Amino acid sequence: MELKDKTAVITGGASGIGFATAQRFAASGANIVLGDIEDAPLAAAIARLKDEGANVIGVKTDVANEEDVLALRDAALAEFSAVHVIFNNAGVAAGPTIGTPLKVWDWVMGVNVNGIVNGINAFVPLLLEQNEGHVINTASLAGLGGVPGMGAYCASKFATVGITESLYHEIQLRGANVGVSALCPGFVKTRIFESQRNMPNELISYNESADVQAVNNLGAQAVNAGIDVSIVAEAIEKAVRENQFWILTHFKAAIRTTEQRLEWMKGGAPTTINLEGATKP
Repeated sequence: MELKDKTAVITGGASGIGFATAQRFAASGANIVLGDIEDAPLAAAIARLKDEGANVIGVKTDVANEEDVLALRDAALAEFSAVHVIFNNAGVAAGPTIGTPLKVWDWVMGVNVNGIVNGINAFVPLLLEQNEGHVINTASLAGLGGVPGMGAYCASKFATVGITESLYHEIQLRGANVGVSALCPGFVKTRIFESQRNMPNELISYNESADVQAVNNLGAQAVNAGIDVSIVAEAIEKAVRENQFWILTHFKAAIRTTEQRLEWMKGGAPTTINLEGATKP
């Protein structure tokens, strides 16, 4: 699908992968609708895109809130009359498997999983009705293999991969001209390990524990050694144009993770974690 004169809705669009993709799509002639939970970054992102010549609007959006996502859809339709791409990208990271309070699990799953479900429910019927469009859901290498210290995040990303595969097969059975992609990057230079900035106030104290801070510090180091967001945005645009399901910006790490799981299932050694491999494309 070509992007010129199409409309793309991007959640988590004010920074990181979302904003880089908005820039990339806008440069290809697409109208842009940004959804983000942070007011100031959203305003700054809109201003920058307009300075770069984009047709863009922004809507404050908590993707875990169904009404917010429906409002995002309605704003996109009111401004641009149609939606052709929905990029369910907003996400947060928190939570070792051991010792993470249920409320933190609920927050992670609410944003990372329910946010995608809300995006699918709001936008996919439009794409099916017009028989044109593309859905991109942000998962992770952590959705292909478990990672210590990130149980809640891994659970949400495994769920995202499963949801996205199921969506693909359902659309194929309908014979609809709607593409689906699962984005599974490794470490990318974003603020994902600063997710606590958007954590509900009653959960903030959770981040003060030594274990949580140690995981966040390790994750932040890996993220800072990761690839630039522009590389991911380029891969996303290619997937939309060429109708690719898997978007694997860290191809070798993704393939090796999957191979190791198969070997483990056949009675081999457990999978190992290669953080360095997850920082290089």
